[in-house]
Amino acid sequence: MNTKNLVLMSLLVGVGAVLYIVIPGFNGGMKPDFMLTMMFISILLFPEVKSVFLLGITTGIISGLFSTFPGGFIPNVIDKSVTAFVFFGLVLLINKYAKKLPVAIVLTCIGTLISGVVFLSSAIFLIGADVPFMGLLVAVVLPAVAINAVAFFIIYPIIGKLIKRSKFETALTA
Repeated sequence: MNTKNLVLMSLLVGVGAVLYIVIPGFNGGMKPDFMLTMMFISILLFPEVKSVFLLGITTGIISGLFSTFPGGFIPNVIDKSVTAFVFFGLVLLINKYAKKLPVAIVLTCIGTLISGVVFLSSAIFLIGADVPFMGLLVAVVLPAVAINAVAFFIIYPIIGKLIKRSKFETALTA
């Protein structure tokens, strides 16, 4: 893992954090998590275990710090760590096709859904949050899946073009 890769991953996580902070909440203050979108893009760019571990922990901590969900810090760390490795596993499973935009969007939708389920489950079981699982799944997670898919559709090609022009060594340029 070289310094250029760390800097690019940090920039993507930082952009995700800014988007997460400035986007207004809906359904009682819940927000779509753009940290996930940037984490997924970073995993597609750098599909290595060390990078995935670092991205999962980092995005979990930053999401947890800015979470509007009561007691959401620990569920965010768990959720992002688990989601990062599940997404990484899916990318490795279909490695040949994962870089194509339609497939990457589907992977993003699956990853966002997994993230929402893991977050809600860990919030209910660890924190003891008294929230309706199915209600929040339908009212918050499914709209977040759609919003993240649209965001990924817009952002991923832009980052891909920038990466190719900048001569970064990523999975997209290999």
